[in-house]
Amino acid sequence: MITRLLVANRGEIARRVFRTCRALGISTVAVFSDADADAPHVAEADLAVRLPGTRPADTYLDAGRLLAACRASGADAVHPGYGFLSESAEFAREVLAAGLVWVGPPPEAIAAMGVKIGAKRLMAEAGVPVLPSLDLAAPEEFPLLVKASAGGGGRGMRVVRGPGELAEAVESARREAAAAFGDGTVFAEPLLERARHVEVQVLADRHGTVWALGERECSVQRRHQKVIEECPSPGISEATRSLLYEAAVRAARTIGYVGAGTVEFLVKGDRVAFLEMNTRLQVEHPVTELVHGVDLVRLQLDVAEGAALPAAPPPPAGWAVEARLYAEDGEHVPQAGVLRRFEIPGDVRVDAGVESGSVVSPHYDALLAKVVAHGATRAEAVRKLVSALRRARLHGLTTNRDLLVNILTNREFVAGDTHTGFLDPDGPVRASTAATGTPAEAGSAAEPAAGHAGSAAGQAGLAAALAVAALNRSRARVLPGLPAGWRNVRSQPRTLRFEETGEVTYDPLPEGVTVAAAEPYRVVLEHDGLRRTYEIAHYPGSVCVDHADGHAELTPVPRLPEPAEHVVPGSLLAPMPGNVLRVEVEPGDRVVKGQAVLVLEAMKMEHRITAPADGVVAAVQVEKGRQVDAGAVLVIIQEGDS
Repeated sequence: MITRLLVANRGEIARRVFRTCRALGISTVAVFSDADADAPHVAEADLAVRLPGTRPADTYLDAGRLLAACRASGADAVHPGYGFLSESAEFAREVLAAGLVWVGPPPEAIAAMGVKIGAKRLMAEAGVPVLPSLDLAAPEEFPLLVKASAGGGGRGMRVVRGPGELAEAVESARREAAAAFGDGTVFAEPLLERARHVEVQVLADRHGTVWALGERECSVQRRHQKVIEECPSPGISEATRSLLYEAAVRAARTIGYVGAGTVEFLVKGDRVAFLEMNTRLQVEHPVTELVHGVDLVRLQLDVAEGAALPAAPPPPAGWAVEARLYAEDGEHVPQAGVLRRFEIPGDVRVDAGVESGSVVSPHYDALLAKVVAHGATRAEAVRKLVSALRRARLHGLTTNRDLLVNILTNREFVAGDTHTGFLDPDGPVRASTAATGTPAEAGSAAEPAAGHAGSAAGQAGLAAALAVAALNRSRARVLPGLPAGWRNVRSQPRTLRFEETGEVTYDPLPEGVTVAAAEPYRVVLEHDGLRRTYEIAHYPGSVCVDHADGHAELTPVPRLPEPAEHVVPGSLLAPMPGNVLRVEVEPGDRVVKGQAVLVLEAMKMEHRITAPADGVVAAVQVEKGRQVDAGAVLVIIQEGDS
């Protein structure tokens, strides 16, 4: 029997496992890097062990340190979570060799599926349908997909549409795979465009029972990473569903699987092709839990203790949809810093690794939370999820909240017509949606345009200005009873300038707008008979405005600003803290708009820094291997021919 469990992971993952352990009376142990010393998962555990350092390789990926933490804490079992060492057969062997309970599949099963090239061969021999592998030296067809043989999560994957792109894509995929998984082996498959990405949850015990516990639709992706998941899939036939379940169970039985795992497929029409098997719990497992009424972590623990599963899984009921909330800008660049406020209301499940005041580190994935809604129907679940996201209070960091809402309200998504190209440039929703204050995309039910005087977004700046004026007046020590900005004779309008909106005039008010209330933390405006309430939060250097249809974070411009450091025109700045992985240009080189000049590695991903226009490289300010801060000058490009 498990009495004390160490979770060899961090953030939302650790908190998810701890929640079940508390319900079962199992003592918990957290591990944490120096960057995570104040993280919520550390505070929630009964015991916590420090792993000195910040890099994953020195902390959460160091099997020796994790086993030492087990000894120091008296843990008798290890749950690997998902990610990091969860699919390391060697780590599983070391845990078992230490006499500990491993809450996961046998090391042999992990090894069988851990190398995708071998896994495909094994599945084909077992009769599971697969895509053919292509010769990387001379592929016979395009487009194709270069994939890392080890690991997952979209890392080490590149789409190649023609021979001229192949060499660079292979090199980049190999680097990213080596950095993320310690193995740079890649292979290629035909790119099955506009297919669905559907996965089957499997659960197996040591007594021969294997469940296919429903399927999940995971087609809405960016950078080959899932953004929206749901259970069941809205776009497959019963015949295809039966084929998927049969193939998933066959895959699990072939490798002697025990525990929770996921078998992933591409589905196009009636064609089904095996992608990979994740020998662990998946990030999106909550949608399966809500539809089938189970706790998959509890079932993992039961199986690890030797319990037998019932002959058949519980039947599904209703629909569940999950949105992954990331700290990232409209171009999917991860954001790091203080999350000043984190509140998500409504009838939703929130699995989060953060809380108000948490620091989002540049060293790890930028996922803040999974927001999951369950309803009797798909429409009900989606409506609940949209409402919760719109009413969320997310201050201090840019997030992808607006993109998520745009996806969930898009007509094609509502119709269930999703595919892996949904967020491509020519897809129904642009993936590069601005992350704050953006009106809904075409195909969605949208408010008036953002700058429209009667729209919620158009009035956000006015509400912020009124709230700032009210706050300033509330702090006044001289004649506090006078209205703000009072004059015997009005000489000029009262204005406030924000970096995002420019100058906002709040006295006199715009035509047609009246003020029902103007308090430091709440402003109520009325336009043409429509009244809106704005909640205001004030932070050093910023004002956050929340309303029923969105959010804006505004930066007041001081009337007497401090002298700012001059940035040379044409400077390319680091969008985030990171490590310079590669410099592609030298001073004097001619570049064209969109050409890669430098590659940064941050938050476990490669980020290409490209030339904003045609020009000549005037200076390169960094070198390979250098760690840079956000805003650091990387390269200076002089536009034009000289």
